Amino acid sequence: MKQTSFTDIEYSFRKKKTKREEFLEIMDEIIPWDEWVGIIEPYYPKGKRGRPPMGIEKMLRMYLLQIWFNLSDPATEDAIYDSYAMRKFTGIDFVKESVPDETTLCKFRHLLEEHGLNKLFFDAITRVMVQTGHMMKGGTIVDATIIDAPSSTKNADKARDPEMHQTKKGNEWRFGMKCHVGVDAGSGLVHTITVTPANRHDITQAASLIREDDEVVYGDSGYLGIQKRSEIKENEHFASIDFRIARRPKSLPKVSDNAFDWERYIEHRKASVRCKVEHVFRIIKCQFGYKKVRYRGLKKNENRLYAMFACANLYSLAIAGQTLAAG
Repeated sequence: MKQTSFTDIEYSFRKKKTKREEFLEIMDEIIPWDEWVGIIEPYYPKGKRGRPPMGIEKMLRMYLLQIWFNLSDPATEDAIYDSYAMRKFTGIDFVKESVPDETTLCKFRHLLEEHGLNKLFFDAITRVMVQTGHMMKGGTIVDATIIDAPSSTKNADKARDPEMHQTKKGNEWRFGMKCHVGVDAGSGLVHTITVTPANRHDITQAASLIREDDEVVYGDSGYLGIQKRSEIKENEHFASIDFRIARRPKSLPKVSDNAFDWERYIEHRKASVRCKVEHVFRIIKCQFGYKKVRYRGLKKNENRLYAMFACANLYSLAIAGQTLAAG
């Protein structure tokens, strides 16, 4: 049994919990710790030589704090020393131990990146959600969002990240990468992710985001003409899908004031389903603060996105009052 410290007693008399503490309590309850630790364990150092390694769960908790609050390695270490809520979440007792330093966290992060373990977390969560009935079948919403990257060349290489590219959205030029997602049309939970440079068109990744059992696919006007693409026409299943793609407003015919505008009504119904994809983007960009890439290269950022979307799916269930244990 964990011993209660004087700090814990003092904090227990507070009249209000911070939003950070409430968020961490939710995540502490819904993350499948034993399963994720089991995924990491075969790749983690055994400690047969040299100093014994830090506990896997402790390092995993520290790493998740880093991605949820968009912190660098040294900032994560400092934040745990500074924040009672973060220290409580990691389970670190300052009387007996100190916070793992930034180098230890960096090595742990590289371990996850090298073996693609965050994708295994995401796949495991998706599989359980399908089994428990939280993630439905038959329909997918496809969409993409741009994650900005530093465009400055004031660095050692005197150059931008070669894996990132610029693209024009509206009247604004953006530099970075693009995250493409396939979202379950019934629940709004993400089931597939791909990452490309920002200049890659949304429609090129659509086939990779569609599931084998999908009968309907929703998308914005960026996916117009998807039925004509070779990867769709040449696939028997994809060719039979009902693609409900939003039309551009200028293409809709004008109607008289006395007539019911069926065209716009249909577009409104499409949008009411398609808007679910924006909820998960909000969690990633606003809740987790991932509006700009943290690392150079697509692979490292893709690995981070898998962990964030796995947590975003769990968080979406939690705030809806559901758990994975419920069928």
